[in-house]
Amino acid sequence: MTITAHPNTQPKWWKEATVYQIYPASFNDSDNDGWGDIGGITQKLPYLKELGVDCIWICPFYDSPQQDMGYDISDYEKVWPRYGSNEQCFELIDQAHAAGLKVVVDLVINHCSDQHRWFQEARASKSSAKRDWFIWRAPKAFDQDGKPIPPNNWRSFFGGSAWQYDDASGEFYLRLFASGQPDLNWENDECRHAIYESAVGFWLDHGVDGFRIDTAGLYSKVPGLPDTPVVDETSEFQDPNPSTHNGPRIHEFHKEMHQFMKDRVKDGRELLTVGEMGVADPKVRLDYTLEESKELSELFSFAHTEVGTTGFYRYNISPFTLKEWKLAIADSFNFINNTTAWSTIYLENHDQPRSVTRFGDDSSAWRKVSAKLLALLEISLTGTLYVYQGQELGQINLKNWTIDRYEDVDVKTNYNIIKEKFGEDSVEMLKFQQGVALVSRDHSRSPFPWSKEEPYAGFCKSAIPWFGLNESFREGINAEEELKDPDSVFHFWRKALQVRRQHKDILIYGFDFRFHDLDDPKIFSFTKQSGDKTLFAALNFSSDEAKFTVPDEAATYKPFFGNYEDTDANSTTLKPWEGRLYYVE
Repeated sequence: MTITAHPNTQPKWWKEATVYQIYPASFNDSDNDGWGDIGGITQKLPYLKELGVDCIWICPFYDSPQQDMGYDISDYEKVWPRYGSNEQCFELIDQAHAAGLKVVVDLVINHCSDQHRWFQEARASKSSAKRDWFIWRAPKAFDQDGKPIPPNNWRSFFGGSAWQYDDASGEFYLRLFASGQPDLNWENDECRHAIYESAVGFWLDHGVDGFRIDTAGLYSKVPGLPDTPVVDETSEFQDPNPSTHNGPRIHEFHKEMHQFMKDRVKDGRELLTVGEMGVADPKVRLDYTLEESKELSELFSFAHTEVGTTGFYRYNISPFTLKEWKLAIADSFNFINNTTAWSTIYLENHDQPRSVTRFGDDSSAWRKVSAKLLALLEISLTGTLYVYQGQELGQINLKNWTIDRYEDVDVKTNYNIIKEKFGEDSVEMLKFQQGVALVSRDHSRSPFPWSKEEPYAGFCKSAIPWFGLNESFREGINAEEELKDPDSVFHFWRKALQVRRQHKDILIYGFDFRFHDLDDPKIFSFTKQSGDKTLFAALNFSSDEAKFTVPDEAATYKPFFGNYEDTDANSTTLKPWEGRLYYVE
């Protein structure tokens, strides 16, 4: 491969890797207790090698009371016993490395669990040495019933106030997420360095190759914790992001943590650090990810996965156009062009629904081919590629579930708020239920379907799973049947990853992305460059045949990959959900 002088084409393992995300509770149950576990991941390393990924990212497996599925950590240095032991985790890391797979783990350090010993000490007394490791405030006032009023109008990301009242001390603690997830006070030097040592250093010492950094923009809050602007007149509490996201010291903190990691690694391995960033303008994203910034390798932005929602309150859904989605996707990586920064490519994760339902067509007629089209799109974009468990099977959303079947604390909290405020049979509740059916996080969290075996799809033998299965395993969406079917979504993903690797100069490192026919309501087409090579992609995001135009009528278009076998690659008509990649000569 010829590397051009373009700065973001400098090779790194983490740029070229396909990272496979594992949600441990739902991946594979090796001891038949109804929960996925560390041993179950180890058992399935051959499956991941067959798929062709290069790295695994494991969601939190640390000790936790599980109020938020492990994102409420009570001990950073201990595996949750239901998932296994530390020794099993160290063995998983060793076996993954022996198989040629890197291992990235979740780093959840904006908050911990209220069961963590740090918070237990802080809560015990106002004079505790660890009191200032968390963010405490007295009530603003008391209402006419004597109920304490929170210190400001910040809304929790899971609904309601972002402040939790502590009866014993008569103060509130900040918790931007669930009630048992107190925010850590990054302004306290001692606290910050304890986080680095326990959450970062311990796992670097045991060989991990990097971290997915949860809520990476939240650690620096605006001094004084002022009220945030009122944008929702119907709510007592408001989006806290203006006062909590990308705050005044955030880059200082990330540079410090980056240096800690660099100093801690003694064997010369280069780490992948990917920050969950949400929504930020291009300059802010560059500030985090420019190589010379020495902060993050790359970040996840949300614009393309939140299209059609109001973002902060995701259950308000509305129609969106293909053009809106195209622009949002390009925004996730175009900011790096002609810089030393890097980006990510993803459509699914543990916080998102299934992409086939969201952006394809999950009907029996078009599920398989539209899942392949989404794979084709992803392998053609510049950045590190992330695939979420089950995405390689073309998994769809849960269908026709009642609210009581969902497990997510976000769904449960908002359901109770809406029920109390508007009623069970209100218009607001109906809209909420429609939003849950489309975008709930639980769609991606159901147990992995390893086979068509009843009743639990090979996830476990006889124990009742912690969460209900997606009934689609009975319709062929399971690993066993897809591995046997050469035309399956699994085998298309496998081939697509091989093609991405074979053509990495333009598929992974290509630059100068440009839309062609941006306004076309059905066709997603674009070009990008690599040295003297030009890629042209033509993708039909509709259930109808659709014609496309080429950017240069005088050029020759040489097809090299697509998601239909029986097609005329010289035709400018695409079949429903068909996509093709061409070299322009």
